[in-house]
Amino acid sequence: MTSKQAIQNLDPSLVWQRFYEITQIPRPSKKEEQITAHFEELFRQLGIDYTKDTVGNLIARVPATKGYEQAPTVILQGHSDMVCEKNRGTEHDFDHDPIHLVRDGDWIGADGTTLGADNGIGVAAALAIVSDPEAVHGPLEILITVDEETGLTGANQLSPDLLKGKYLLNLDSEEDGIFYIGCAGGVDTAGVFTVESMQAPASADTAFSLRISGLKGGHSGGDIHLGRANAIKLLARTLRALEPASPYLNGIQGGSKRNAIPREAEVTIVVPKAKEKDVRTIVAACEQAFRNEFHTTDGGVQISLEPVHVPPMVYSGQLAATLVRTLLALPHGVVQMSADIEDLVETSTNLATVVSDDKSITIGTNQRSSVDSAKQYIAGSVTAGLELAGARVEQTDGYPGWQPNLQSHLLKVCKTVGADMYGRDPEIKAIHAGLECGILGGKYPHLDMISFGPTITGAHSPDERVHIPAVAKFYDLLKLVLKALAAG
Repeated sequence: MTSKQAIQNLDPSLVWQRFYEITQIPRPSKKEEQITAHFEELFRQLGIDYTKDTVGNLIARVPATKGYEQAPTVILQGHSDMVCEKNRGTEHDFDHDPIHLVRDGDWIGADGTTLGADNGIGVAAALAIVSDPEAVHGPLEILITVDEETGLTGANQLSPDLLKGKYLLNLDSEEDGIFYIGCAGGVDTAGVFTVESMQAPASADTAFSLRISGLKGGHSGGDIHLGRANAIKLLARTLRALEPASPYLNGIQGGSKRNAIPREAEVTIVVPKAKEKDVRTIVAACEQAFRNEFHTTDGGVQISLEPVHVPPMVYSGQLAATLVRTLLALPHGVVQMSADIEDLVETSTNLATVVSDDKSITIGTNQRSSVDSAKQYIAGSVTAGLELAGARVEQTDGYPGWQPNLQSHLLKVCKTVGADMYGRDPEIKAIHAGLECGILGGKYPHLDMISFGPTITGAHSPDERVHIPAVAKFYDLLKLVLKALAAG
């Protein structure tokens, strides 16, 4: 089945057509030039005025439906980039290849890669509104930001004088029938170790690639509370268990994105041939222990040992010991649940990546919290651990959270529309993931904002998929909200 066939006969056809077009154009974070050019051409074809700022954000200005010219301007907001993850063995070049769509019952997914429904389906809905003859709305501004996934760059660098709207609908949430009114702020903290190498001893004549795989991974905000395994943590635990075999280490790598729970991690270990049986026994025991430990939340864990050539250089014993202990000691997961909003993670930290080359090893982490002081505390805690281990610490400026406003007029409108549509009061939540609303609210304090979207599961992993019936409900909800705001 081709990608085009996967969306054939799906409703609303305008949304699925726009989403299909988006998935066929490469759009990794920081490489949005092709998708931006596509959007520009689409706006030109539709006769829509637009502005592109210095970082590549697009702001399109859509005239109101006839008779609603005096209605307040509404901003429809999403981001153009996507997280690029693929399964091991999947041949896909995110810089050049289109996403291959797959339909599985009521779901659309991708063939071995992330789908990019985060946030492609939200942007597709905004673009569909422009040419939908049934859509009723006041003046619209469509804001499509760049590089949301790896730094919120577009939102951070958006000029505070480009937007004129009164209301902002962020279309980047992932649960049908839920309105989000707040989000966590975040900061990235990294520790850099200088590589100290030595020649592999002559007695260490057998080398393996030790690899953790088979994990679910997921979004470090939306999925951090689900108890899934962290591949970097499991690798460190395995290396700790292997210490009686005195392995030498080289080339450690793990994870891929600051905002994804690491699904895979690997390192080269070098041991004497006589220790091979011990190594295999210990690794098998670790695999069994991990499968038992995570049998409910992440039962697919695999640990493989593949023979490789003995590297000429290995890490010094001191560096290897420090590295393993640091990875074991650094916190990962939920730090505090909210005392105000039921089931909301307030504060968390994600041990996200380990990247190495001949000169350095960098451990990347990400801290989130809806309480700024708590965010600073957990970031400081991670910093202290890295400093005690002797790492050079690098930290981003971070981004603010979005404080819920239960008195919001937009919220009241959405609750009324949602109740009529769903036959029940919609759920109102805050989200532990970072949304651009926090940054946009800082630049435009007058904005009344809300976030909603269709059901998306497995975001930031190759398991990502979007629920087909939820897309139709999401689009109907968007049109009803716009109509209600236009009618005052």
